[in-house]
Amino acid sequence: MDTVKSKFDIFRQKVHIIIYGTNTMLGKLFDLVLLGLILLSVLMVMLETVDFINEKYHRILLVCEWIITIFFTIEYLLRIISIKKPSEYLFSFYGIIDFIAILPMYLSFFLGGAQVLSVVRALRLLRLFRILNLVSFTGQASQLKLALKTSRVKIVVFIYFVLVICILLGSLMYVIEGKANGFTSIPVSIYWCIVTLTTVGYGDIHPITPLGQVIASFIMILGYGIIAVPTGIVTAELAQNKRKGSLFLLGNRNPCPNCGEQDHMQKAEFCYNCGHKLNDD
Repeated sequence: MDTVKSKFDIFRQKVHIIIYGTNTMLGKLFDLVLLGLILLSVLMVMLETVDFINEKYHRILLVCEWIITIFFTIEYLLRIISIKKPSEYLFSFYGIIDFIAILPMYLSFFLGGAQVLSVVRALRLLRLFRILNLVSFTGQASQLKLALKTSRVKIVVFIYFVLVICILLGSLMYVIEGKANGFTSIPVSIYWCIVTLTTVGYGDIHPITPLGQVIASFIMILGYGIIAVPTGIVTAELAQNKRKGSLFLLGNRNPCPNCGEQDHMQKAEFCYNCGHKLNDD
């Protein structure tokens, strides 16, 4: 019994190095194969929606799609068994994406055409930065993620303020323009205000009266100012975090043996995600 357990632990350790590691030859080869299959899968889903290609190569595309799905399923199961705490992976961002990526083909047994949803596998291309060990790109992503997290309250307050403005100005335009000029209800008027404020301007509804045009001009100018506000909030948080030196100092690309997380601080001894000792023998 102990021998079987020992062999399983060795197998799990080897699988962990190959799947989660990026500093070994087998690990890099596995990641590149995985990246190629993701790209191929997304391409096949796109080609399947082209009628003449689907009519001629439907069976081939379907078989290839199932082969890739089975590979992804095996990979997903191996990722679970190769770490000590599977829940850390199952409920992580990449874990959820990996699970969603294998669902569409199995759902096609119950829902016709569900395999088209396999295009969500494109989200797995986010692994590209880790696969190619692009430290600078990963560092920028970590900075942006931290800035968005620390500024989320300000952004929510800003969006709430914009919604209030749209309700007030949309209601005002309904009163001024009326149903005769296309503003048939307050919800429709609010829709027009949102479209105008975001500087999209579909042109399906537009004010006719001079006062309505003045208010529309004000909304358009206001829209340009509103675009700059979220950008300024995030930029300020980026600068503040950089001054504090609270961003990740990347360099340790070895994954945590417990949960598989990477991008730890230089010379870190413990995983920032689960607290497990790094480089645990």
